[in-house]
This record gives sequence, structure tokens and C-alpha cells, in this order.
Amino acid sequence: MEMKLCESKSVSVSEIVHTGRTYSSPFLNSRQILGVKYKPRFCAFRGIYFQASCSSTSHNTYPQTRASGSVGQEKLSTEPFSYQINGTSGAKSILYSREKRVLDAFDDEYGGVVVDPERLPANPSSFASILHASLSRWKKMGKKGIWLKLPVDRSELVPYAIKEGFQYHHAERGYVMLTYWIPEGPCMLPANASHQVGVGGFVITDRNEVLVVQEKYCSPACVGLWKIPTGFILESEEIFTGAVREVKEETGIDTEFVEVIAFRHAHNVAFEKSDLFFICMLRPLSTQIVIDDLEIQAAKWLPLVEFVQQPLIQEDCMFKKVIDICMARLGKRYCGLSAHQVVSKFDGMSSSLYYNVIENEDFNCRSS
Repeated sequence: MEMKLCESKSVSVSEIVHTGRTYSSPFLNSRQILGVKYKPRFCAFRGIYFQASCSSTSHNTYPQTRASGSVGQEKLSTEPFSYQINGTSGAKSILYSREKRVLDAFDDEYGGVVVDPERLPANPSSFASILHASLSRWKKMGKKGIWLKLPVDRSELVPYAIKEGFQYHHAERGYVMLTYWIPEGPCMLPANASHQVGVGGFVITDRNEVLVVQEKYCSPACVGLWKIPTGFILESEEIFTGAVREVKEETGIDTEFVEVIAFRHAHNVAFEKSDLFFICMLRPLSTQIVIDDLEIQAAKWLPLVEFVQQPLIQEDCMFKKVIDICMARLGKRYCGLSAHQVVSKFDGMSSSLYYNVIENEDFNCRSS
């Protein structure tokens, strides 16, 4: 074994000592461990490694030491190991390159972590190792829920996350969301959305004619049924604007929102999700029908009496009740819910609050 005197100077990373000989490495440069210094002392070298620091004391005893630095995005750290010199036990610190970087992320307000989907490692193997190190780090920090959003063009990373214990939360057209719950006990992360929201537009003229459609694609029980235009509201869309939009798309009729007449709540409707369906009364602003031939077979203005007398409506208690409510509204014996814009102090956001207020001077919903 060779004993070498290490001078006090900045370390050139290209110098690696291997059993008494010096090697140059093309993979490292001096900028990568800028600031790491050596102090003059006798050090023993064995094997291939970087020596960041070591010290000698009497009786050939070498105390454990630690040093750290950085290599690009990686961390440099030292760990002690045991060795013997002439039968004397000792310990030495080795400075080596080991990836300690965690995934780019930010804390949420509930003690969890949200991983930045725009700054994921490009290499799947690097992602796997960094994800593992990140979970270890977050566990030590006492974090709770981890949210990992993987864009569709990074779907190759999904198996690595599943292997680490992540679970599917939900998926959209452009991404899949996975979660990991760190604390022991039941997971307290909110579940995926439980409902889909639909709207129906009850559009009626001053002559008591209802705007109705026949759909191209429907269940056998609804073949030939004239029904009100219906559909699903879009993401970040208001209930009343969704109803106006659906009527326009299916029939070409422009309308304005009056009130929410009623809503239905059903369960296990589609993909085991619950369903909220809002019936909105709309006032027509045009009369010329232009159908959407992709979805609609036919559309027309149908007298209210004929609409109500359809066998399927008469035989179905829910359909019949909805029509009864609409007719009560027309007879001013019932008042629905109108939309009011309010701002909450809790989030500072504007929301639509639907409620019914009858003032003394407002006879719109009172009996005539």
C-alpha cells in the first residue's frame, strides 16, 4: 500500500487514485466539484474512489468524516467504510457521485407533494431511481399524499410508478394521475370525481309550443320519442350556459336562461358514476330550426298538449312529474331556482348560487 501526501489545493476531478497510480477521467471536470478542498495529511488509498478528506491520529486510527458537493444535478456525499492497515482497524470517508436529487415538485396546502409534470426525467431508468429516492426523502420529511401527473407522451413511466406503490386516481385525454399515500392508516386523499352533470332545455314559446328533438342514437325504449334537448355540461361551464349551448348545438335555436325547474340525482348511471341532471326553463330568442345531423334525427316545435300526451311520458312517473312541474311553472304556481353570482370570502372566486327569492313586487312566480 502506498501512503500519499495530499497537498492543500482544489481537487482536479480528473485525478483518480487507483492503488498508487493516477488516472484521468474524461467523464468529470474540475468545475463539477468546485469548492471541495484537501488539507495536507497522510491518507491511504485503496481501490477506485475520490478522497474528499481524511485525517490521521495516533495509533493508526482514522476517524469517520463526511464531505459533500455537487456534480451537475447530482449530489456528492461521503460515507464511512471500515478497513485495516497492518492489522489495525480504521475508517475512511469516500467522496463519490451518487444521485440524491428528488423530483421537481411543490408542497400542497395539506402537507402533500405535487410533482411537476413538465420537469420529469427524460430517461425511464433515471425516473425510477429518482422516484425511489424522492419517496424516501418525502417519508423522512413527514409528507402525506403524493400527486404524480404523467402526460400521455410520458406513459412509459407508469409501470415504474406502479412498481413503487402508486395507484391510479383518474385519467383524462392528455394525462393519467397517480397517487401515493405515505402515512399509515386509510388514505385521506380525495377520490376521483363521483358525478357527471347533464342538462335539459325546456324551451317553450308564448303559443305553448315546446322545442323537441328525436335523437339518432337512443335506447330501443326511446325510439320515436319527442324529447327536450339534453346533453352534458363541459368542464368549467355553468349549468345555465350549458343548457343554452346544448339547445343551440342540437337545434340552432338561440335561447336565454330563465330558471332551473328541477334536478334529478341518480346513481350507477355510466361507468358506475352518479348523475346530476338539471332541467332548465329557457326562453326562445329565435324560431328557425337547424338540426345537428350528427346527433339529431329530427326537431320541431310541438304543441305542449301533444308533448304531454306521448305514451312514454304518461307511463313514466319521472317524466310525468317533470312535465307537471314545468306546467305548474307556466301557470305561475311554482317558482324555480335562478342563478345569482356571489363571491366567497374563503376562495375569493365568483360562483353561481341557485336559489328562489319571491319579493312582494315580483309576481312572476305567484298565482295569477
